[in-house]
Amino acid sequence: MTNLVKAELQKLFTTRLWWILLIVLLLLTGVFLAFFIGFAGVENNGAAGIPATDDPKWAQLAWTTGAQMSWIMVMILGVIMMTSEFRYQTITGTFLTTPRRSQVIVAKLVSGLVVGALYALAVLVFQALVVIPTVLISGGELSLAESRIPQISLGILVSTALYAVFGIGLGALVRNQIAGIVGAIVWTYIIESIFTAIPALQGVGKWLPGGASNALMSIDIDTGLGVPHWLPAWGGALVLVGYGLLFAAVASATTVRRDIT
Repeated sequence: MTNLVKAELQKLFTTRLWWILLIVLLLLTGVFLAFFIGFAGVENNGAAGIPATDDPKWAQLAWTTGAQMSWIMVMILGVIMMTSEFRYQTITGTFLTTPRRSQVIVAKLVSGLVVGALYALAVLVFQALVVIPTVLISGGELSLAESRIPQISLGILVSTALYAVFGIGLGALVRNQIAGIVGAIVWTYIIESIFTAIPALQGVGKWLPGGASNALMSIDIDTGLGVPHWLPAWGGALVLVGYGLLFAAVASATTVRRDIT
């Protein structure tokens, strides 16, 4: 199994895809951080806007910047890791080399977790290089307890890794690369956003992967439509793991039973 995981990682890292998506992720994170810095402490029509940079709430808000973008990027990467095998018919050689398809899927899932964690670490390091100096230069103090940076960081790390598994499961289910990528984008940016933003739907949204991820990070920032009531952090973790196992089962079942010719 170790050799299979190494083979999957080598297969991915010999392409340009992984670092292109990583660069795009870091650029988008940088753009949003610049927005949070530029508009920090600015009132919006007399109402409170983004907290000032010396406010612990600003550090908390800024530290969550790369979360959703990390989720969508690794989800797309997971979709491509699975669907490219079918698109370019390399899946035939893969299964001839390792006839037990379930082992191949497990290797892909493990490699997805590894890559997802690496993406999360890259984003967290980048955010630290921007957020920490910004807070200190503005005269604030970076309180890990008040800003909950350790818990948010753990949430980003776990959720991002699991979103890679979600992407692999989705790719195994649809097998079409374009459909899988579009489905991932629509789910993350539209469907989950609707269930998160509309108060009447938040009771369902907290059980979705995005809601569970926010619960794990204990994000309770008011979006203007009220503060969402998430699950407890441990509940969010359990729901995320449950989704990970579900998508892993979907990936294994759909790939093992289908004809690849």
